[in-house]
Amino acid sequence: MTQEHMKKVRLHDIAHARAGDKGNRSNISLIPYSAATYEILLEQVTEKRVLELFSNKGASKVVRYELPNLPALNFVIDDVLEGGVNSALNLDQHGKTLSFLLLTLSVEVPVTMTIKNTV
Repeated sequence: MTQEHMKKVRLHDIAHARAGDKGNRSNISLIPYSAATYEILLEQVTEKRVLELFSNKGASKVVRYELPNLPALNFVIDDVLEGGVNSALNLDQHGKTLSFLLLTLSVEVPVTMTIKNTV
């Protein structure tokens, strides 16, 4: 598709997320509202883009796991919890709000795509 047939949206318009943690590692699952959107996530939500998004939080590595049968993506992000639950001084020691940060990432979708109204 050409650029004129695409529009930019935030991930929260087409997907939701869940987060967990272990030590200084966060685990964020990204689940599209529609299975048809999974291909967009595969193409555009890369390890590199996620690492760039979390770099200001100290992230050193991101591994993406593809779960096509769900469909979903799972991201394991190293060194993003400021030392982990027992040593971090931040307000969100478990990193639950990090899923909301991931959902701010922009992706391009076809202009004809119906966006879920999450309000």
